[in-house]
Amino acid sequence: MPSSQEPVFRTTRRIEFGDTDMAGIVHFANFFRFMESAECEFLRSRGLSVKLDWEGQAIGFPRVSASCDYVSPARFEDVLDVAVSIERIGTKSVTYSFEFTCGGAVIARGKVASCCVRVSRDNQIVGIPIPVSYAARLQSDPNTA
Repeated sequence: MPSSQEPVFRTTRRIEFGDTDMAGIVHFANFFRFMESAECEFLRSRGLSVKLDWEGQAIGFPRVSASCDYVSPARFEDVLDVAVSIERIGTKSVTYSFEFTCGGAVIARGKVASCCVRVSRDNQIVGIPIPVSYAARLQSDPNTA
């Protein structure tokens, strides 16, 4: 995890049979779904979302980059601990870091970058600066949000 001053959000994910491949381990692509789910839980804990009306405008945060490094396999019925932190908040984008562990051992580490956009009524998107009030909530302690 990055040495960030931001609070680390923690959640868990139980591996389901459908998450595994023929070798009995989690298929690599599923970690991207797990990161998205953990990101949504992180945002929800702060009263936010990746798509919402904010201060009178429809905004969203489509992904512009995603990566994952795999250290050890995860298997059916493992319970993964997922740590989510903000690695960077830019003018128009936010980058999250994820660390997956099982029984204290690192399973995988990933990153997702999203760009703030305004969504028009005809679903056109235009990059915009992250609203200051959204960024403040994003960086808040969920126990006080």
